[in-house]
Amino acid sequence: MVSDPTAAHDGASDVTPHLGQIGVWRSAGDVTPGLAAALEQLGYGTLWLGGSPPGDLAQVQELIAATTRLTLATGIVNIWQDDAVTVAASFRRIEDRFPGRFLLGVGAGHPEATGEYEKPYDALARYVDTLLAQGAPRGGLVLAALGPRVLRLAAERTAGAHPYLVPPAHTRQARQILGPGPILAPEQKVVLETDPDRARALARSRVAVPYLSLVNYTSNLRRLGWGDDDLRPPGSDALVDALVGWGTDDQVAARLREHLDAGADHVCLQLITEPGADDEAGYARLARALSL
Repeated sequence: MVSDPTAAHDGASDVTPHLGQIGVWRSAGDVTPGLAAALEQLGYGTLWLGGSPPGDLAQVQELIAATTRLTLATGIVNIWQDDAVTVAASFRRIEDRFPGRFLLGVGAGHPEATGEYEKPYDALARYVDTLLAQGAPRGGLVLAALGPRVLRLAAERTAGAHPYLVPPAHTRQARQILGPGPILAPEQKVVLETDPDRARALARSRVAVPYLSLVNYTSNLRRLGWGDDDLRPPGSDALVDALVGWGTDDQVAARLREHLDAGADHVCLQLITEPGADDEAGYARLARALSL
């Protein structure tokens, strides 16, 4: 594991924002300034705005302004949705006002959702080139990366990688590909439920649809050794258990630490709950279990 997760890797001319070891990934539409402030008080280092937050980064700026030390990150800005020149200008605006508190995650999304999806690696590489040329700092940029080729691009051109829907086994392989320097910040889904049937039902609500029907994710899971019987929606129990940490607070905390032990610098947890549940209470329980 990298000893200093805030340091830019060799060759970078700038420093990556402080992430802390544990952050929260949440759909951008479900994040408010009040929640951001609460997560900061609980000790989480970074709040990741999930989905495809707009490239004007207005919500990022609002949330940074509502907090004092929390890092904001995007997971991820979609390269097909917002042009790189616009995103770079938004980044510079935020960096000028709140230096060192924003990490820009970008990615190519998945072909099922984007009509113009073509040669995603080449498009992503060009997008990164434009971001850097337009003044977005390398140390403030990470890529949504699953496979070896994009992981290598992340290591060569950016501060690191933000893999999504991955077990600790992927984190171990990703660290080997990235090498010892770049940031590795995987997302980990969690359920605070000890009953296996209820826990897996909640887990499947965020795994089976849509991810087991998206080739980017199923291809990555096949590389990790999962087969057709596991990947056929709604997913085998073994696959669900590998992708979603569930159980007691301490068991879930242990799953998050597995990523750190496997080479991650930072893990962003995605809490899955029943509709109408008190998510802040769940974040507080995990903060205690993790000794944040």
